[in-house]
Amino acid sequence: MAKKVILAGGSGFLGRSLAEYLLVKGYEVVIFSRGQARQENGIRYVQWDGTHVGEWVREIDGSYAVINFTGKSVNCIYTKKNREEIMRSRLDSVQVLDQAIGQCDHPPQAFVQAGSLAIFGDTTALCDEDAPHGTGFSVEVCQAWEQAFFAQELPATRKVMLRIGFVLGKHGGALEPLMKLVSLNLGGTVGSGRQYISWLHIDDCNEMFLQAMELSQMSGIYNATSPAAVTNREFMAALRKVMNKGWSPPAPAPLVWLGAYLFLQTEPSLALTGRNCVPKRLMDQGFRFQHTDLENALRELIHS
Repeated sequence: MAKKVILAGGSGFLGRSLAEYLLVKGYEVVIFSRGQARQENGIRYVQWDGTHVGEWVREIDGSYAVINFTGKSVNCIYTKKNREEIMRSRLDSVQVLDQAIGQCDHPPQAFVQAGSLAIFGDTTALCDEDAPHGTGFSVEVCQAWEQAFFAQELPATRKVMLRIGFVLGKHGGALEPLMKLVSLNLGGTVGSGRQYISWLHIDDCNEMFLQAMELSQMSGIYNATSPAAVTNREFMAALRKVMNKGWSPPAPAPLVWLGAYLFLQTEPSLALTGRNCVPKRLMDQGFRFQHTDLENALRELIHS
């Protein structure tokens, strides 16, 4: 009988990709979603609100692992309402899943949380898992999120937090809008270009989640990124090269601010800040990356 894995809030780019990966590996996949209950492409969708315990608890009892992707997208303007929703959606889902697992007669052996490298703020310093945290709203969200995740100990359930970087994949995620800019000859350096991008190929991201739920020695916090962060200037140059585009005009910070608010309806700091992170704990445990060269990773995703 296939082991059942619950992907809470798994309807987005990362969740869908992991669901397909787990199906190939022979797992039964159940996605908790705000949409209607249904069966689609071998995946069962179960309705939940991410806030209150409901009928969905029965799916967790006897499951192999729970992986939580729930949280309002940070790709928005940080109004007071959006800030509250970003924070609340993360804390509520962690707390209600803790409560649900605590009620199980046969709890899952692993609870894996998708977190964020944004906890390190905007820095060029090399950041392993023990590096100092930054400042600002995104950092405050990550700190509260991690504190909530590890607040309650579940005796039979291992907890793993993956602080995820800038994931590159097909059919969604952060790469598609950048490819569109490059195709329009607008793929120049953003801001100073010195801000770091801690990137991660989707294949390596999926394998990290698989190992986090399967390996009993994994617990606590891990930086989920490739070992080779690059600057924005280097990233955009590699993307232009792979897409056979020449030089593009840079986008100075004031132009990024204007475009983000007026046209993209998102927070400009998402493009103007960065962090230089390394996956020290994963490397210490012998994780084997499939993709460590950015140009080769981009070429594989765009042209394969």
